[in-house]
Amino acid sequence: MSDHVVTLNAGSSSVKFAFFAVEGDGPRLVASGQVEEIGAHAQFHARVVGGACAESGAECDMGTADHRSAICAILDWIERTFPHAVVAGIGHRVVHGGVDYAAPVVADASVIAALRALEPLAPLHQPHNLAGLSAAHAAFPTTPQVICFDTAFHRGHAFVDEAYALPIEYYRRGLHRFGFHGLSYEYIARRLRALDPVVAGGRVIVAHLGAGASLCALRDGRSVASTMGFSALEGLPMATRCGQIDPGLLLYLLDHDGLTSDELADLLYKRSGLKGLSGVSQDMRDLEASAAPEAAAAIDYFAHRIRIEIGALAAAVGGVDALVFTAGIGEHSATIREKVCSGLNWLGFAIDPPRNGAHETRISPQDAPRPVFVLVTDEEAMIAHHTIEALRLGAAPRR
Repeated sequence: MSDHVVTLNAGSSSVKFAFFAVEGDGPRLVASGQVEEIGAHAQFHARVVGGACAESGAECDMGTADHRSAICAILDWIERTFPHAVVAGIGHRVVHGGVDYAAPVVADASVIAALRALEPLAPLHQPHNLAGLSAAHAAFPTTPQVICFDTAFHRGHAFVDEAYALPIEYYRRGLHRFGFHGLSYEYIARRLRALDPVVAGGRVIVAHLGAGASLCALRDGRSVASTMGFSALEGLPMATRCGQIDPGLLLYLLDHDGLTSDELADLLYKRSGLKGLSGVSQDMRDLEASAAPEAAAAIDYFAHRIRIEIGALAAAVGGVDALVFTAGIGEHSATIREKVCSGLNWLGFAIDPPRNGAHETRISPQDAPRPVFVLVTDEEAMIAHHTIEALRLGAAPRR
């Protein structure tokens, strides 16, 4: 027998999972996959590391109509595929930890109640994250559940980076700039320290560019400032989210256009960003392949806003020593990386086109004043690491 941990990332219509063995030097990925289209024609996919696709189906008949049955299917598959493995803990990604949670925590009734109270702060994510937690607890009621927060890595920001210029009682109520994508940034900080400890000890800006997009300024591997704030709307434009916007425009839409709060939320979260600007697609791959001028304009806007926010974060952290691209767009779009860095020569950043086109780890010229890296993020590995730490799995496994 050997100890293992499962990580779960529950979205609105999917649950991603990964299965890790607990070894002396940290978690080792054994298998991963997801259940898609929950509530419709659920599809289960899983892959064992080093092997072919273990199981898949265009329309599975596992009854995965909700998160509970999806997670039951995942855990059943793990037990059948790895009958001698002991699941000692299950780690969950939860987007929002509010002001009270600055580190992973073992779930109990009081923690879950506190996190449910935060659902209005992350309405597109938090309810589904907690549904996954409840489903896993129902399936494995005696297995410890560890919650890892996307906001935790950013806790401890200075007041000037955390507050809004509203009456101070709002800040005291906990209406702060929280920042998100913390599990990704924490993983990249560790990865960079292993790759280049000298650079990692300095001032680094990380660009997490995916369907959700944000930037984070690090000093010695710790978060100093982030482009995301109270919600996952602030900062950069994203696949369907607007990013930075004048609050006066929102008031205008409410008063002049008569939008309800639900209609406004739908506009800002689901119909804006790259999708809204281009009228073509929310997917960067589609935009790069499109001949539509609106697609090109959306790409240029995206890169322009990234450059502006990099400049702001450089000011917040007192300069910048390196730039890192990560997440789906950051890892795979040579076009975006080139467009962003072409306007950052004043910060010492430059791109080597062949390296950039080949998606190498370092894409800046060897003699460039400041290195530019492309690093693959791994939030699941970070969740697994935190789960192992929280449960201290050197002791006897708990099941």
